[in-house]
This record gives sequence, C-alpha cells and structure tokens, in this order.
Amino acid sequence: MNVIRHVLILGGTTEGRRLAELLHGQVRVTSSLAGRVAQPRLPAGEVRVGGFGGAEGLARWLREHQVDAFIDATHPFAGTISFNAAWAAASAHVPLLALRRPGWVPGAGDDWRPVGSLAEAAEVLPGLGRRVFLTTGRMELAAFAHLDELWFLVRSVDAPEAPCPARTEVLLDRGPFTLEGERELLRRHGVDVVVTKDSGGAATAPKLTAAREAGIPVVVVRRPPAPEGVPVAATPEEAAAWVRDIFG
Repeated sequence: MNVIRHVLILGGTTEGRRLAELLHGQVRVTSSLAGRVAQPRLPAGEVRVGGFGGAEGLARWLREHQVDAFIDATHPFAGTISFNAAWAAASAHVPLLALRRPGWVPGAGDDWRPVGSLAEAAEVLPGLGRRVFLTTGRMELAAFAHLDELWFLVRSVDAPEAPCPARTEVLLDRGPFTLEGERELLRRHGVDVVVTKDSGGAATAPKLTAAREAGIPVVVVRRPPAPEGVPVAATPEEAAAWVRDIFG
C-alpha cells in the first residue's frame, strides 16, 4: 500500500504558493498562513490559518499531524517563526528546509544606504529627503511615527496599523508591480527617498530600478540572521526536488 507523505509549508509568500502547486497531487500538502492579510491568495492543497502557540505548539502540531517534511517558506523578515521552526523540527525529528528567495544586489548607478533595522532607517531619513516612499509593511510604522517633518507614502496590501507618521498617505496595492508604474508613482508623488526591506524577488524589484533612474537614494534594511544548520533552497523548484529526494 502506498504511504501518502505529509508536507507542511509555512507559507504566505509567492514561493510558498508555487511550492504547494508543485507538490500538490504528489504528496499531502498543508500550507500554514499567519493570518495577517485579510484576503490572502490561497495555495493549492490544505490550508490552516493562525499561529501554533510558539515553538512547542509547532512541534506538537508536527507530531500530531504526522508531518514527514517541513518547509519554512515565510518572508525573509519573519525571523521569529523561522527560529521556532528550527527548534520544532529538531524536537519533532522532522527534516526542515528553508525556502528563501535571494536578496537584491545593487548595480551600477544604485544609491543604496544599507541599515540594520527600521529604527536605523528612521535615523538616516531626515538627511536624505523629505518625501518618503515607505514599503516596509503595514505593521512596523511605529519606527517612523516621530518624523513629523517628513511626508510618507505608505504602500501595503491592507491598511496600516497605528502609530503612523503624522503626514502619511496610504496606497493599498498588491504586487507584482511594473517598472512604468513605479516610475509614475515616484514622479507623481515627488518622492525623493525610498525605504525598503531586502525582501528579494522580482515582484517588488521595479521600484529599485525606478529609483536608480531617478537618482533617488534607497534605504535598504538588511535581512535578519537565519537559524544555523538549516539547509536553504533559493527556488520552489529546488525545494520540490529536496522533498522528492528525502522521500526517495
């Protein structure tokens, strides 16, 4: 009798959805979404929404649902869940893979200002511009809330959470974005500095090209460190191959 293998994907990303699509029909796939987006794009296979109750709760879920392979395909900046995943996988003795899109690399003509945190990004902003295009997500605007002298264009999928900068215009939109659209956005709003996280991927990269063409500096928040000892795949195809290899 054929044994149906069970794969858990911590998803919510484009890569996580693509991986679920690649594995669907070959194994039992469950994608776990954090529930922070009101209307997420649902992947193929089974879906659960919400937290696990920390690392111990995640380990318990892995055991109770007889998970055979575990892929952390969360956002590169979802640091806590990645460390919880590493602990839980080791505790439950389930093989774990991290699926991480490569970070962006500056090219000729780019004016990037790397920083280690959102707080550091807020520190350098007043010396770089007055009209800020902020693309760091809706839940982390508190670091910029005290910058009353600056104007912010905040783009996110859902409405941002308070506290926000006093002079803020919100643009609700979801990628992928086009280069022509990003050029027009910077021009229309008079943006003179961009703030972003090093999320990587093609869906939101056109803003970097548009900023380079316009001679606009980009404050880039570096990625947090990843758990040690966890193998990493750069693409969903690599992750799917890893699953096939461990299942023989």
